[in-house]
Amino acid sequence: MSLNETLIEQKDALLAAHQADDRERLELLLPELRAADIAEILEQIAEEQDHQTVFGLLDRLPLDRRAHIIGYLPEDLQEELAREMSDESLLSVFEEMSADERADLFNLLDEDRREGLLRRMARQEREDLKRLASYEEGTAGSIMTSDYVAIPSGMTVSQAMMRVRQTAPDAETVYQLYVVDPEGKLAGTLSLRQLMVARPGAQVDDLMIKDVISVPVDEEQEEVARLVARYDMLAVPVTDHEERLIGIITHDDAMDVAEEEATEDMHKGMSIGKIEGGLRSASLFDLYRKRVVWLVLLVFANIFSGAGIAYFEETIEAYIALVFFLPLLVDSGGNAGSQAATLMVRGMATGDVRSRDWAKLLGREVAVAIGLGLTMALAVSVVGIFRAGTEIAMVVAMSMVLIVIVGSLIGMLLPFILNRIGWDPATASAPLVTSIADASGVLIYFAIATAVLGLPGG
Repeated sequence: MSLNETLIEQKDALLAAHQADDRERLELLLPELRAADIAEILEQIAEEQDHQTVFGLLDRLPLDRRAHIIGYLPEDLQEELAREMSDESLLSVFEEMSADERADLFNLLDEDRREGLLRRMARQEREDLKRLASYEEGTAGSIMTSDYVAIPSGMTVSQAMMRVRQTAPDAETVYQLYVVDPEGKLAGTLSLRQLMVARPGAQVDDLMIKDVISVPVDEEQEEVARLVARYDMLAVPVTDHEERLIGIITHDDAMDVAEEEATEDMHKGMSIGKIEGGLRSASLFDLYRKRVVWLVLLVFANIFSGAGIAYFEETIEAYIALVFFLPLLVDSGGNAGSQAATLMVRGMATGDVRSRDWAKLLGREVAVAIGLGLTMALAVSVVGIFRAGTEIAMVVAMSMVLIVIVGSLIGMLLPFILNRIGWDPATASAPLVTSIADASGVLIYFAIATAVLGLPGG
């Protein structure tokens, strides 16, 4: 049985037990489900029924489990849940949530509610929450947590183990430990395994790795995710401008960022704006608004293709058979350009391709495009001979080679150009590349036809 089918069955069972007020059945079902699965089930229930059903199911869960599940819910549902909860209930949930999830939920509240909650919190918790909630969205600070195990330098292994036992219950991960000097600066790191197998009297400073990979608090979250994936890290420490340790970003949070960034790049690659809250919860107007702007702009961009056709009207009138091959040729250029753009955008997103690599990649792309163009020209020339004769076939074959080369170069260079002027390379979307390649293809095709067939232009 697939995961979706299992979740549907579990959702139906939960709803049936809740509607029948079968407490025993609910007490059996809820502990068996993982927090992420319950969150997905609740999200589906929220779409299909009123939100009160979601609130009712959450109320049947222990506070710590309820807080864990809320962290998995989409922002719009978290926001509505928070509005329905009293300040006392919300503060209780805050206490059970991880520091980063607590800050995210806090930022969803209106300013008056935030101020009211802060006044009721202990000073240390209040300062920690304000600090985590203050970092700019999209930076390392916005996704880090302050729940980690820090060991002061100079400790012995036995002292460090005592420290781990004291702080582990509140830490998000204990597998990686961080050593800090008296000023709070990151001095080194070691694993829990290293600590457990070492002699009790050994010095932590002698065991730790001093060459620590860390990120500044204002580093872009996409770069953090790339770093975690590259070095296969369980967590990456975050430092302030004075190199003091202020938080960590765990592997699961980094992978969430990677998924979010990949989705955003994919949307940009199809000229779609960022859809807040996910596709299922997006309104019709929001979906329309995110797609319409680029589509309208590209309509006007395609006017150039029409202008090119009008300019070579006499050529078309003399050899009407040329029109048969027009869609085939311009689509080939657009397709080749889209492929090249996709490769470059993804390469730049993963760090495999850098801005300075453009010259090297340009030569390779020309070589590949020539090979592709010649292969496609050979294939289409056979059709050209049978359809319109040798002359037209030669025009079509020559045009195919040049159109594919030009389309590939447009797709390959556009991401670099956009990156150079400070735009996201993902803006070099398939529709944009296709529109530019189409206009170029029309001009190339009819210019070659006019020159080879000995006809005047427009």
